[in-house]
Amino acid sequence: MKFITTGIAALLCSLLPLTKSGPTMHIQHAYTVDSLGACQGVSNQQGKYFLYGDREVGVIREYRLQGDSLVYANKEMKLTLHDTDVINHPTGFAYHEGAPFFIGNSIRLNKEGSRWRAVIYCVDWEGLQRTGTLDGNLINTIEDDACIQGTRPEYVEYNKKWYIATADYGDKGNEVRLYDHAALKNARRTSDKGVLYKKYTCTAWVQNVHWMPEQGWLVLIQNQIEGRKWRFTYVDLAESIAMGKQKVVKVVDIDNREDELEGFTFMPGAGKGSGIAVTSSRKENVNIMHIGWK
Repeated sequence: MKFITTGIAALLCSLLPLTKSGPTMHIQHAYTVDSLGACQGVSNQQGKYFLYGDREVGVIREYRLQGDSLVYANKEMKLTLHDTDVINHPTGFAYHEGAPFFIGNSIRLNKEGSRWRAVIYCVDWEGLQRTGTLDGNLINTIEDDACIQGTRPEYVEYNKKWYIATADYGDKGNEVRLYDHAALKNARRTSDKGVLYKKYTCTAWVQNVHWMPEQGWLVLIQNQIEGRKWRFTYVDLAESIAMGKQKVVKVVDIDNREDELEGFTFMPGAGKGSGIAVTSSRKENVNIMHIGWK
């Protein structure tokens, strides 16, 4: 009886919301994963970890967690169509079971970074994993012309409905936008009627976003300055939408890393006590993070 009571108590504790004051974060272990080019993000899907980057072509590789490191699962997908590089600079995965799968692509059109082309691709994710290329698996190509600079799609839940959230990278006029995923799947561009649902302003240099469903928080995975230094901004999504600007829960800066933070995901089984952060560096591009909740 004592065992059952203890087990129930542990279960209830695991279901309680985390503190509203936000976490502390530090790097516990850093190591190098090769063959990605500049890593652009990480997606955790039922214990499978997908890292994506911009090698000679856009590429996705699958990994499994072994101890405190990711081990390559001998599965690679190239983001090519008829041997032509299509998603050359993948900048976001929007995965939610039973919903359309989207990949973002942010393309710099000039060296100054003042002109960008942002594209969201609706992809048959199961087919891509099975065949290893976009051939027969590219459902739709959508110009993200509602964006200001770049695109980085992620599923979020708002008012009991799932949307695609994305954010801008630049230093002026940045926004988080919510798109209706059913409308987005069939759209030609994000400015089409019915695609954009809500938006609010946010701070600069957002490389990726990550959804925390239990808290209703969106993590902005950022640089402190353009292309350098790590920043995690925890934002209350519902309050931000209501205010029209980001409602910050906490900002966590990692000041002992000068490289370009690109992506982040929590690791399961530790009560959100650990996560994986990835960078575009050629060395120590995968980082196991310890996350503390007071």
